[in-house]
Amino acid sequence: MSELAISISPAAAQRRWIQLGLGFIAMMAISSPQYVWTLFVKSFESTTGAKLAAVQVTISLLIVLQTWLAPIQGWLIDRFGPRLLISLGAALSGIGWIAAAHITSIAGLYATYGLLCGFGTGFVYIGVVGLMVRWFPERRGFAAGVVAAGYGFGAMLTTFPIADMMHKAGYQHTLIVFGIILGGVGVLASLFLRAPKAEDLSIDTREGSAALAGVRPSEMLRSPIFWLMFVMMAMMATGGLMVVTQFAGFSREFGVGSALVFGLTALPLALTFDRITNGLTRPFFGWVSDHIGRENTMALAFGMEGCSIALLLFFRHDPLLFVLMSGFVFFGWGEIFSLFPSTLTDTFGAKFATTNYGLLYVSQGVGAIFGAPLAALLHDAVGSWLPVFIIVICLDILTALLALFVLKPLRRARRPVFAD
Repeated sequence: MSELAISISPAAAQRRWIQLGLGFIAMMAISSPQYVWTLFVKSFESTTGAKLAAVQVTISLLIVLQTWLAPIQGWLIDRFGPRLLISLGAALSGIGWIAAAHITSIAGLYATYGLLCGFGTGFVYIGVVGLMVRWFPERRGFAAGVVAAGYGFGAMLTTFPIADMMHKAGYQHTLIVFGIILGGVGVLASLFLRAPKAEDLSIDTREGSAALAGVRPSEMLRSPIFWLMFVMMAMMATGGLMVVTQFAGFSREFGVGSALVFGLTALPLALTFDRITNGLTRPFFGWVSDHIGRENTMALAFGMEGCSIALLLFFRHDPLLFVLMSGFVFFGWGEIFSLFPSTLTDTFGAKFATTNYGLLYVSQGVGAIFGAPLAALLHDAVGSWLPVFIIVICLDILTALLALFVLKPLRRARRPVFAD
């Protein structure tokens, strides 16, 4: 990876680290709707009277809205600035949980947990990542990884408290209390976010100046590199979201969900451990990619993900090994949220980074459809999770090979000419 020469005053350096911290907090605040969803599935099945596949459409709807509206949301943020729209997104995420506490139908669940949380988290996610790759042009992988880690770490702090409150006071009370807390924290952090100004960063090299320019979205969409990355991210998202959304279901089917590990119930313990590894992987592999290259890191991480899922399947009846291997699964998946935005911005420049990443982020919505309701339908059709796991393992290995043998030579051959 080539390095950019950045001139930055101590005061400006402090400002961008503060922005990174605020982005991290905002991302933590909007992570729970996706990552603790699995804890609410049984309750929503009972309340709505719907079957598992229908209830799982909710999380797919959340992720589809979070991702498929990202190009429009990214354009709005680029046009009107991050503060107002990211704050609005954090507020909508909290309101979605509060409203979901009062629903009694599957349509109401879709409209609250799916629509409001999906629309809100999309504004925050795409806005914060787009900001950080602009604040840290010389360390994009690391910066994108840090704020993406907030999205992974956030649910680590809430999993046990939410599970405990659900047990003591019911899921409706839990949704209201945590909706207020998480929405408030997210809005407060977002109110202080802003885009970098000319005086914040001074680029010393011609290469650096080009990197802060960028290709317009319309031109990027004509590049085969973009579409290859889109397919790769969709394949990785499919496997990761299958594990995220179905975790409680297959852990119970494997007979380990309610088992005790070190005196703690395996399911919430695994979910908490997974949040740690899901958070750590994002800055770690982002930092690695800044040093050994994006595609080399993708091949390493995606190959590890495929192997980890295979081992999770192999040790599925051992509670301790199941918890440990689930952590490795999330360590091999979460880095897509640092590797893909940094690779995209390396390739197409930073000027339109938020909008451009919004277009790529749609791929996670594609993965959500395959990973949640379609995976549940396949399970229901065959009565086993084994075919689902085998498909996911194959997708992970294929994506690792594509990164090394297709994406890498394509990006190397591309001449980086940036538009004004």
